[in-house]
Amino acid sequence: MSEYQRYALYYAPAPQSGLGAFGDAWLGRDAATGKDVARPVVDGLDDDEIVAATTSPARYGFHGTLKPPFTLNDGQSRTDLETAIKDVATQIKPVTCGPLKLKAIGRFLALVPTEPLGDLGALAALLVRDLDDFRKPEDEAAMNKRRAVGLSDRQEANLVKWGYPYVMEEFRFHLTLTNKLEADQVARFEKALVPVVAPLCAEPFEVTDICLFGDPGDGKPFWFLQRFALKG
Repeated sequence: MSEYQRYALYYAPAPQSGLGAFGDAWLGRDAATGKDVARPVVDGLDDDEIVAATTSPARYGFHGTLKPPFTLNDGQSRTDLETAIKDVATQIKPVTCGPLKLKAIGRFLALVPTEPLGDLGALAALLVRDLDDFRKPEDEAAMNKRRAVGLSDRQEANLVKWGYPYVMEEFRFHLTLTNKLEADQVARFEKALVPVVAPLCAEPFEVTDICLFGDPGDGKPFWFLQRFALKG
């Protein structure tokens, strides 16, 4: 069993689902197999433009973050982590939110679920809290890099306590679709994607499992490692 530089807990749609097939195609890679996936044909956007606009999310794989990437604490192993995740998952009920919608968050595009969102936030908070013993504390240099963007007092407190600013009350679930785009690209990409994602935004959004991803380091793509069903 391979050990990774960092691990993360994500929502990742089943690959055979419409959302999973779209995500892998849009980002051009299947995170479970490492194989390239043919990009979709999107009216108004060419292939090279899509590739250039998705370099960052393509590295992480199509996902929504629940517990941000972390280095394993001293004395912990991937096997220990997987055992703990499995145990936690048996205590959590599946979550249902309102349908997804395409949204510009600053200068990047994402799919975000709509209300009710409380149970999804509670799921993420539980994973951050209950699995925190597996997280090696961030060093000062890493925290200062986070601080460079400017953090609120609550985000700073989260960074110190949980190793990441945007957890607990600051958590905002999203399925990232693009890098930060140029200002004139945002509206054009959004217009092009609306009809493509419309079929994915027709039904309630459900989280029935959580997924462990591994980061091999050196800027290489993350890998899907295991799926854990929520059985609470």
